Amino acid sequence: MPARTTPGRELATASIEESSMAKVAAKGVSKLLTLVTPWVVGLFGFGLAAALHFILYSPESIGAWSSVVTVCVIVLTGVTYGTSHARGPWGKTHTTASTFLAGVWTVAVVNLGPWHPVLWRLGVLGGITMALSWNIRSVIRLKGWDEPGTMADPLSVLFGQGAERAGMKEVEARTVKATAHKVEGEVQLEQGRHTADDLQKKVAYIESGIPLPPGSITTAIDPDDASKAKVTISDPRVMKRPIPWPGASRPGASVAEPVRAGLWQDLDELEYVLVGHHLQVMGQTGSGKSIGGAWNLLGELITRYDVAVFAGDITKGDQTLGPMREALHRFETTKAGVKAMLADLQAQIKPRTNYLAGKGLQKWVKGCGLTYWIVWLEEFPDIFDALTDSEQEKFLSMLKAIRSAGGTIVMSLQRSDYSQMPTLARGQLAKMCFGVDSPADASFGLSERQQDAGARPELWTNAQPGMAYLDAPSIPEERIAMPLRTFAWGMKGDRFDDELANAAMREHAARWPAADKKVDPTTARLSLLTGGTHPRATWPVELEEPREADPEQDEDEEDVRNAAAEYLATDDPDPDVIGDLDDEIPDLPDGEPPLTFAPPEQSMTPQQRGEALLGRLQELWDDDARDFSSGDLKPLWESTDMSRAWVQKQLKRLLAAGVLGGYDDEAQRYLMPDRPEIREEAA
Repeated sequence: MPARTTPGRELATASIEESSMAKVAAKGVSKLLTLVTPWVVGLFGFGLAAALHFILYSPESIGAWSSVVTVCVIVLTGVTYGTSHARGPWGKTHTTASTFLAGVWTVAVVNLGPWHPVLWRLGVLGGITMALSWNIRSVIRLKGWDEPGTMADPLSVLFGQGAERAGMKEVEARTVKATAHKVEGEVQLEQGRHTADDLQKKVAYIESGIPLPPGSITTAIDPDDASKAKVTISDPRVMKRPIPWPGASRPGASVAEPVRAGLWQDLDELEYVLVGHHLQVMGQTGSGKSIGGAWNLLGELITRYDVAVFAGDITKGDQTLGPMREALHRFETTKAGVKAMLADLQAQIKPRTNYLAGKGLQKWVKGCGLTYWIVWLEEFPDIFDALTDSEQEKFLSMLKAIRSAGGTIVMSLQRSDYSQMPTLARGQLAKMCFGVDSPADASFGLSERQQDAGARPELWTNAQPGMAYLDAPSIPEERIAMPLRTFAWGMKGDRFDDELANAAMREHAARWPAADKKVDPTTARLSLLTGGTHPRATWPVELEEPREADPEQDEDEEDVRNAAAEYLATDDPDPDVIGDLDDEIPDLPDGEPPLTFAPPEQSMTPQQRGEALLGRLQELWDDDARDFSSGDLKPLWESTDMSRAWVQKQLKRLLAAGVLGGYDDEAQRYLMPDRPEIREEAA
């Protein structure tokens, strides 16, 4: 992937090491002084030993004083060993041996004098060796050989001292994982005084104290320990360039699997599952919320086999979603069209929830038999304003119900304040926030968790299109305040190009047309496709083996269907004839028509009759009926042109096709253990 091979100089490695060396210097010891110190200490030690000889030496008491000096050397050696317990093997051995050898030489000088021909030569040679060993150790110390507990982990010094400068002392950090693009660590806070929330509020000051570019550090709460926090350091500068769209991540997979809509700041892929919740996409004009948000999410979703997208944009029409029209099951750009679509969606929610309940499910799951719905509403405030008060209430009701019926509503807008987004709706939405103009605007696009974690989309405004934060189910806690960048669909060199992007999206949508997807009947009823055919519920009349035409039988069936049409309703021929419930009904004279019939409400094709019969069966099932008799279907032959005989024949076919569960001969009722559904074929 191009974005992974050209990230530039990575903050997580070079910058950390450079800053670590700077912090060592900040302790007050310059590089030159570090190298000179062992030589100065050696000269001081030689002079001290010589002074002790002249002060303590006398033939009568030298033995006693030698014993005292020896005890002092042993004590100093023990203290050195004890205080170097936290150091690595190199550090502990070196410091302890240096103290012991210098002490032994001092005891010898106290007894024999500094100018003894052997002692002063040993002093010079040993002093030079010891000073050089300390110089070598100073040079290799930064490689971690001497102090692996600290310098081998530059994050310990880098973050710890940055936190101290920010006013948080006693902070210990250690690296958990390091890659070419990021360092992940664990921070131990001062117990009883600080929490992860305190650290999150200090992030900007810690970045300043290290120093690092703004947005380099993201923190998260440790769910197992309130005195700890998780921290990630990465380089925000690698996100300043557009990242080319790499193609769909899982074409042909289920919508229940993650979609890849961009890269995180540490260059890991953004994997996001939209199923089971609603989403708010917010950002100022030019921030990339439409091309970056809509195109990347929908560009992935239209490649999944079990999802249908219903979209509306009455503000910009075809500008944003038009290039992907062929892959959308329904796309409305007028007020009337969007209102009708929302009403149609709401009408199908109960049949879907009843269907799921019949399968023992409380929510949509992969493989349940229903096509998942994505309802994408661009410039949502204009759509919501176009609804009447009653329609707005119904929309909010649908927002609460559609999730369990297998649907996600995405609302895209520029500023989600109370005048643009109902408070009830905003509280149920995951948050994807692109660049905004100010911290005040950011508060409407971010979740409280993101705000507490220090997310700052106002740093981008619309100067870095495609940059965003995301807080939603399936997003790890430590990433909700980490910037991400969505992919750019059209690139000319290293720049985004609108014309190339539109061409790329049209080509992509043409490869995944909505008309080629198999969908459930509730989805098929709502789909308005721009071209091609669409799999739809097919009446099982096609299950019957073809038969030769029988003109007489066809004529009889046609006569039965049109019997009612022979008697047309007219005005009351005798309005003076009136009756009461208790009056006798006299016989009609022979030769007169016994009755007059109302004409059928509609003349139907065989396909329409089949769909009407199936609709009646589903209506019975939705009303909790699990069996039925022929009498329950009486409204069909009373209001349509289908006959009782035709209905009986079709019920037999439904039994043979497995649509119905059987027939109880004793009760003379048809059984419906499952909601009647017919097979789907391409019409």
